[in-house]
Amino acid sequence: MKLEGKKVLIVGAGKSGLAAARFLSSKKAQAVMTDVNRSVNLARAITELGVIPVLGQYPPVEKNSFDLVVVSPGVPLTVPPVAKAYKVNIPVIGELELAYRFAAAPMVAITGTNGKTTTTTLVGEIFKDSGQKTLVAGNIGFPLVTEVEKYGAQDIIVAEVSSFQLETIEKFRPKVAVILNITPDHLDRHGNMENYITAKANIFKNQGRADYTVLNFDDPLTKRLAKLVPGKVIFFSRKHILDRGVFVRNKQIVVRQEGSEQVICPVGDIKIPGGHNLENALAATAAVTVLGVKPQNLAHTLKTFPGVEHRLEFVAEIGGVRYINDSKGTNPDASIKALEAYQEPIVLIAGGRNKGSDFTEFLQKAKNKVRTIVILGECAEELQKTARAVGFNEIIRAKDFTEAVTMAGKAAHPGDIVLLSPACASWDMFKNYEERGRLFKEIVQGLRG
Repeated sequence: MKLEGKKVLIVGAGKSGLAAARFLSSKKAQAVMTDVNRSVNLARAITELGVIPVLGQYPPVEKNSFDLVVVSPGVPLTVPPVAKAYKVNIPVIGELELAYRFAAAPMVAITGTNGKTTTTTLVGEIFKDSGQKTLVAGNIGFPLVTEVEKYGAQDIIVAEVSSFQLETIEKFRPKVAVILNITPDHLDRHGNMENYITAKANIFKNQGRADYTVLNFDDPLTKRLAKLVPGKVIFFSRKHILDRGVFVRNKQIVVRQEGSEQVICPVGDIKIPGGHNLENALAATAAVTVLGVKPQNLAHTLKTFPGVEHRLEFVAEIGGVRYINDSKGTNPDASIKALEAYQEPIVLIAGGRNKGSDFTEFLQKAKNKVRTIVILGECAEELQKTARAVGFNEIIRAKDFTEAVTMAGKAAHPGDIVLLSPACASWDMFKNYEERGRLFKEIVQGLRG
């Protein structure tokens, strides 16, 4: 992809957009960056990158005014400059596609409604533990474009990719694509489930016969995509014995390929808790096995990998109560999986901004697992109404996050778990789920006094 002298419009000045701006400037493109934020500090930062800022308004987009538009994943494709670019046939891509055009290393790309970060991190650790030079980036940690050129054909790239990123790909083609699961999420952005599924399925649309797609056999929407995959399908399942794929038999992880079968390790040896994390481990096993990772190296990482921050993260035990940070539970399905990971009574902290989800199934599960639910945030009223509708009345309503954590601690008994798993986005109170999770941990540590 030749960028020198090309006129490029970058829409959105978040982390991904600024990384794209830095990269485009290094390639001597004539870049302009636009964002609704008109901050003087942002304008200065953009200018220092060698990019022209147009803030608080959008520059006119006409035929031939730009050679390329790079849109940040958080920006809807309906905003005026992007919509106009499509209308006048200016190519529109995201930072993921931009990075892919300069990638020399084979790529494992991982998506799904839930489990992406854990599985991506786990796959990266497996390759690293096997002695492979590995880049882990994308929708996790930092944008792919910042480091992609430092890795060659003998290395490996492991990328977490979101539905927003997959909306704007053109040639993106991972050697191994992984779809963990598909449940309702981001319907406020995608409009309906069909559009959401289509975005997820873009992960494999450019693959060829020599490529692999890993799919969850136990998830109906994911399993159904197998017939659309142009490459080789590898299923994983924790509920069924498969003719070919990765599955659980006699409480052991088994890999069955054409003409061979290998036992990796006992399920009980996997360090990260919960049935959903067993699924993540099975998916990771499928992804790395096809690229030649040895069973003993794979087993070692499964036995030692502690999980990721903000996902079922143990914070502290205070007065016999364990505090668990699952701030990454940003939709009902993720929070259901968190509830299922524990047998102890739970005091649950939930609420934030609804992304178009229905809370009924989540609160039905909570009714059977949760002693008390502490609710807060933009959709607190919706959560309360739904909880009462399913017959769950042990509800405490908090005015802010600090009060919510404090109230949860007071409601818990020795032997209970206080679980932050909001089932909602954090954007009504925080920049992101990481900020929410960090504050939870700070408040919990303060409770020791």
